[in-house]
Amino acid sequence: MIKAIVVSMRPRQWLKNLFLFAALLFSNNLVELSRDLVVLEAFLLFCLLSGSVYIINDIFDRKQDQDHPLKSQRPISSGKIGVEKAVVAATILSLLALTFSCLLDPGFGLVSLSYFLLNLVYSWKLKNVVIIDVMVVALGFVLRVVAGAVVIRVEISAWILACTILLALFLTLSKRRHELVLLSEGAKGHRRTLAQYSPYFLDQMIGVVTASTLMSYALYTISEAPHKFGTRGMIYTIPFVLYGIFRYLYLVYQKEEGGNPSQALFVDWPLMVDVALWVVVVTLVIYW
Repeated sequence: MIKAIVVSMRPRQWLKNLFLFAALLFSNNLVELSRDLVVLEAFLLFCLLSGSVYIINDIFDRKQDQDHPLKSQRPISSGKIGVEKAVVAATILSLLALTFSCLLDPGFGLVSLSYFLLNLVYSWKLKNVVIIDVMVVALGFVLRVVAGAVVIRVEISAWILACTILLALFLTLSKRRHELVLLSEGAKGHRRTLAQYSPYFLDQMIGVVTASTLMSYALYTISEAPHKFGTRGMIYTIPFVLYGIFRYLYLVYQKEEGGNPSQALFVDWPLMVDVALWVVVVTLVIYW
């Protein structure tokens, strides 16, 4: 049962919690060991918290997931874990995560609680509201960035927040499109809001956020980064962002993938190399 609970916490999705390190990287504090350890602890707590959120989400979606070709294999939808045991596990995990988050830093605890409550409302109601559903998911990424800044008590750039929410919207809309194409006629039965979307409508929104993401990041490297870091070197990171987004669009439209961004990052080696190179170049520009 413990193994099934861990699977329900979706460890691969914890990759999203790396957004907590954004403030550490872009605030010139990456070489501060004490702050590194604090953010690492915050990352682990967020993994615990997001794991409990995934369990709660699976509890709400267990009936719809039974009709999904992939999600039907999840422990809760397949019946490997009973609903009562899943509720107990989610309660214990969330209470532990929130308690230790408050002990680590009250501000971080408040952001963690906001993330948890937002996802509760999302699982209960907002996931069935068209457009709002993808915006709430994107807001979860923003809260991760804010949590990483709050826990080390540094200001976070408005540009970084803008880039984060636009990138998150890009990934979430791509995921919705993948679900719509994969499930075809059964999409409405799996997720109610999918009946309100169409491939053409999603393509229009993906086009908007793709262009906005690229433009926002380019403006950040040109306008704010030189004053903050004393170098124009951030401009040289733009090609990596361009390739990463284009590669992901290739996976979505040509390979009919993109339903799981975290899995794509593990499986698609060109995307993995691109992200790794972006991190290396950004680190070199800021710190060297």
